Amino acid sequence: MDFNFSGGVGALMTEYLIPGALKVGGAIVLWIVGGYVIRWLQRGLRAVMEKDKVDPSLVRYADSALGVALRLFLVIAILGQLGVQTTSFAALIAAAGLAIGAAWSGLLGHFAAGIFLLVLRPFKVGDLVSAAGVTGRVKEIGMFTTTVDTAEGVRNYVGNGKIFAENISNYSDNPYRRVELTADIDHSVDPNAAMAQLRAAIANVPNVLTDPAPVIEILSFPSTGTQLAVRPYCKPEHYWQVYFATNKAIFETFSSAKYPPGHQHLVVRSLAA
Repeated sequence: MDFNFSGGVGALMTEYLIPGALKVGGAIVLWIVGGYVIRWLQRGLRAVMEKDKVDPSLVRYADSALGVALRLFLVIAILGQLGVQTTSFAALIAAAGLAIGAAWSGLLGHFAAGIFLLVLRPFKVGDLVSAAGVTGRVKEIGMFTTTVDTAEGVRNYVGNGKIFAENISNYSDNPYRRVELTADIDHSVDPNAAMAQLRAAIANVPNVLTDPAPVIEILSFPSTGTQLAVRPYCKPEHYWQVYFATNKAIFETFSSAKYPPGHQHLVVRSLAA
């Protein structure tokens, strides 16, 4: 029995190995070149959007969406280069998308909420907000989650759908905020004199606005004396500095004036036997 070994190997190489190697090599080249082109397009998109002063969160969102879409097309092109029927693959992706969409409806809801957050813009990156039970500064608005850093240094990743479904408080959106404090004085202290001294002291607190002017008025009359409302205004970024500095000004003003601390007065009557 004769077997032409060299002829069989040659036919194997000619019909399978060499074409297969060319397809694999072409796929590798396509992956490298395609990846370079995708990165170039993403850089171009970022440059154009940043030049037009588009919100940074929207820039990152568009950059991520473009990268995912282009890499999906690149994978389909590579599979076509390898001889895989891309039409059936596209149908498979569509079927998988429906199945994933049904299973991950909540995730898609976060994605849709992220789009609404970027379009309606209740807040932007850098704003101090309170949303979905978390208070902190917005670090990033992603495709599915929003990153919020709290004052304690804790990073929270909150689902966009949860944020969009609840009330959102934005502490940075308005040009100023009001600091709400109180000061208690004894019954023996003249409240008008105390308020005049506080107005003078708070006027010297750094970053307190003159328009609107600080509000210092009688708030209530508890059993310990008179309670004053002390409410200076400041820019949002100066809130806590003004808060602590005003408390210090209240303490120093009352200490210098030697105002006694408020205390409850008790009247004891004895009944004759």
